[in-house]
Amino acid sequence: MTRTVLITGATGGIGGALVRAAADRGWAVLAAARDGSALQALCDAVPGMTPLPASDGSPARHDPAPGTTPLVVDLRAPSRFAESLPRLGRLDAVIHCAGIAEVAPVAESSYPLWHDTLTVNVAAAAEITRLYLPALRAAAGHVVFVNATPGLHAVPRWSAYTASKAALREVADALRQEEAPHGVRVTSVFPGGTATGLLREVRSAFGRPFDPADCIQPETLADLILNVLDMRNDAYIPELSVLPTPRP
Repeated sequence: MTRTVLITGATGGIGGALVRAAADRGWAVLAAARDGSALQALCDAVPGMTPLPASDGSPARHDPAPGTTPLVVDLRAPSRFAESLPRLGRLDAVIHCAGIAEVAPVAESSYPLWHDTLTVNVAAAAEITRLYLPALRAAAGHVVFVNATPGLHAVPRWSAYTASKAALREVADALRQEEAPHGVRVTSVFPGGTATGLLREVRSAFGRPFDPADCIQPETLADLILNVLDMRNDAYIPELSVLPTPRP
C-alpha cells in the first residue's frame, strides 16, 4: 500500500527537502504551502508531481496516488482548513515544517506579529492534526513536529518565536499521551542551525554570520525524519535532537 504523508511549509528549505525525499521513496505526498507560485516551482522540479488544480470550488481529491499533490493553504487561517484540505480515509504521517520566526523585542512586537506567529507555528499545526486524527488513527500513523534548536529558551528580541516553540512542544507532549491508545506516534524534532533561507534571515536580523557549510543540510534532516517514519512498528523515537557536526 502506498504511504501518504502531508508536509506543511513545503516550499521552505526543510519542507522542500522532505517533499523531494518522500517523493523519491514513492510516497503519495501532499505538499502544503501558501505561495502558489513557489509551490508551482516545486511542482516543476519534483518528478511525478501533479500540476496545481484549478480552483473551481470542488472538494480536493480524497485518495492521493503515488506522486505529489500541491495544496495551497494559508496557515494564518485555520478556520478554513476544514473546507480547503482534502478528506482522507487514512493518512500515514503529518510533518509540520511551517514556521514564522520574526526577530523583534517585546516592546516592538505588535499583536498581529504575536497572532500570526502563534497561529502559524502552533494553532495551525494543532488544527491540521485534529482534522486528520481519524485518518491517522486508521493508519496507526505518525505526527512529526519540527521544532527548534535543542534547549532553546528565552532569547532577547525573539520572544514570539521562542514562546511558540515552547507551546508546540507542549502540544506534542500532550498529543503523544492522548493518542497512544489509538496507536498514533508523535515525534518532536529539534534541529540545530539548518542551511535554509529562513535561518539566513534570522541571523542577519541578529547581526550574526551565516555560513551554510557550518549548518545541517536540509536533505540530511529530511532523511533523518523519514528514517524515523520508516522504523519498525515495535518502536519509535518521541524526541530527536540533531546538531551540526563541529568543524575543526
